[in-house]
Amino acid sequence: MKLFLTAAAISGALAVLFGAFGAHLLKQMLSPEMLEVYKTGIQYQFYHTFALLAVGLLMNFKPTKSLKWSGYLFMGGILIFSGFLYLLALTGIKTLGMIVPIGGVMFVAGWICMLIHLLKIKALS
Repeated sequence: MKLFLTAAAISGALAVLFGAFGAHLLKQMLSPEMLEVYKTGIQYQFYHTFALLAVGLLMNFKPTKSLKWSGYLFMGGILIFSGFLYLLALTGIKTLGMIVPIGGVMFVAGWICMLIHLLKIKALS
């Protein structure tokens, strides 16, 4: 589906830009602890950008509802998990960290939906 491929392309570009921003500008502005929080956001954004790319490619072969849900959950997870880690690192507002696990659950659910898709199409047999 074009939506997931487009989202993957945008997310990938943003992850590179955010990574460069962190490596060059934030390095001097953030504490080592908050810089690690920021880097974790980048890392998970990249992982799930590739997952979104896989969803988009798989949708071209055999689209299923579970695969579509996988893509939506990965997109939401990137926004919530990585997005709130970026906000936490940049603002230092610790309560923002309480929202991050919601994004993590979305990532896990996205992977489970992808597994369901693969089992439905018997890709694992």
